[in-house]
Amino acid sequence: MDVLQLLIQKGILDQAKAKELASSAAASGVSIEEALLSQKLVDEETLFSLKSEALKVPLKKIAAEEIPLRVLELIPEDSAKYYRMIPLGQQNKTLEIGMVSPEDAAAKDALKFLARQGNFTYTVSLISLSTFEALLRQYRNLKGEMTEALEALQKEVHDKLGEEGEVKSRALSRIVEEAPITKMVAVILRTAVEGGASDIHVEPTKDQVRVRFRFLGELHASLFLPKKVQEAILSRVKILSNMRIDETRVPQDGRFSAPIEGVNIDFRVSTFPTALGEKVAIRVLDPSKGLKKFEDLGLSGSNLAKVKAAIKKPYGLVLSTGPTGSGKTTTLYAILQILNQEGVNIVSIEDPVEYLVEGINQSQVRPEIGYDFASGLRQILRQDPNVIMVGEVRDKETASLVIHAALTGHIVLSTLHTNNATGVIPRLIDMGIDRYLIPSTLSIAVAQRLIRKLCDECKEKEKPTKAVFEMLKKEVEALPLDAKKYAEPLILQKDFQIFAARGCKSCGSNGFKDRVALFEILSMTDELERIVLQDPSEKKIFDEAKRQGMTTLRQDGILKVLDGITTVEEVVRATEE
Repeated sequence: MDVLQLLIQKGILDQAKAKELASSAAASGVSIEEALLSQKLVDEETLFSLKSEALKVPLKKIAAEEIPLRVLELIPEDSAKYYRMIPLGQQNKTLEIGMVSPEDAAAKDALKFLARQGNFTYTVSLISLSTFEALLRQYRNLKGEMTEALEALQKEVHDKLGEEGEVKSRALSRIVEEAPITKMVAVILRTAVEGGASDIHVEPTKDQVRVRFRFLGELHASLFLPKKVQEAILSRVKILSNMRIDETRVPQDGRFSAPIEGVNIDFRVSTFPTALGEKVAIRVLDPSKGLKKFEDLGLSGSNLAKVKAAIKKPYGLVLSTGPTGSGKTTTLYAILQILNQEGVNIVSIEDPVEYLVEGINQSQVRPEIGYDFASGLRQILRQDPNVIMVGEVRDKETASLVIHAALTGHIVLSTLHTNNATGVIPRLIDMGIDRYLIPSTLSIAVAQRLIRKLCDECKEKEKPTKAVFEMLKKEVEALPLDAKKYAEPLILQKDFQIFAARGCKSCGSNGFKDRVALFEILSMTDELERIVLQDPSEKKIFDEAKRQGMTTLRQDGILKVLDGITTVEEVVRATEE
């Protein structure tokens, strides 16, 4: 049933007026809805409420600022404008589409095509014309500042580099210091910080430059720039980071700080030469997000007790392990903040220094001049330290010095690359550390993985499938006794439910907000000491870990699922071997 028939049926229009309206709308090239509203024959709320009832499509009211840019960009602006449809939100790969005319065949076909092309499924809601216009303006508002800077930048590049875009170093130096390129880079940085991105990737492709942001561990393409501006963008970042702008053949590293919305944010920069030009990766180091307390990390229960016990000792080695990007350094910084007292001398050697912490003496390695972890650690031992942090144990020499430092009365914090906590001891032995030194120095080994945390504003309870329930039940049965006493009554409830991601304004429509770590912590015990000295195989170490009540990464994740912190899917993804 079309709009006019609906209004005739409701007695709002008669046949003659409806026919006249249809003719005038066709002649002027506007929609029936627009013609009705312009002639004030019906108010918008009544019109779309009736339309929702007739089409059996829910009417959605939503404010423009509730839709994040990354969701809007899933449907091109041209398509949105032509077919009067716009993305309203996203849950996983399902997009909620707002349409002014969901009954329109051409719009439905276009949406099906876009869904196949973009590999997403969708649900449809009805939106009013005024809502659609407000959302369409949001496209322009969100992109307007970037577009304005881009247009000005393209003009500068054209004027100073010529039609062919040939790079003259003097002209390029002028461009990168002038307003358009400065604004372009500033907008990219601010967009990343305001959106909660951890990294920015500026990558050359064959025909353009792609800018991607990493949100909650996943990369999202957010902006494409003309190829002609590639060198200007890169040079501006290099200047900010005190790099050589004329060196494009080898990788460079640097860092800079910039005030974003009143907060001073550090940016760590790395360039990398590729076949299509230099790529730049920028790590966003926001101290308000990177410096966390234990509770914010995801440490709780027996795991939290083990860490607190270890750092209360006057000496000992605390090793944090896991793959790159698993939050190891963040955990060490959380420990440092507890130990950072007036009467304690804390010295660190890092690569690089990620967050500057008041009261801690932080130093950065410089391998190009021979200042590496090993040489830096030797100097630290002459600085009368109480607590030492070493960014990473990479080789036999550093491992030996770390063990020696812990043996001579220091608390030593460092990271190591192994898959789990039980792999730390075999890894140290592989690096040439004598077995007899490990029990007297190693306090705890902490393994971790990062998972996305459910948004507290919109997470919803749901009954798990039979397969998921059986998996949860099996994991709970294998928990250490203390954890099992807590978890078993929860899962055996008659109406047992878990939480699922939904999406709202607060979390940018993706259902998750922030990240939290899964932990497994191995403590040194008398029995473990005997195993290390006799037969330090990973299996025997794991058996001892189970005996002492260690929760594995998967088990810690299951406990977080039961507490409504995350989803089963997140835990399985992070702990698959």
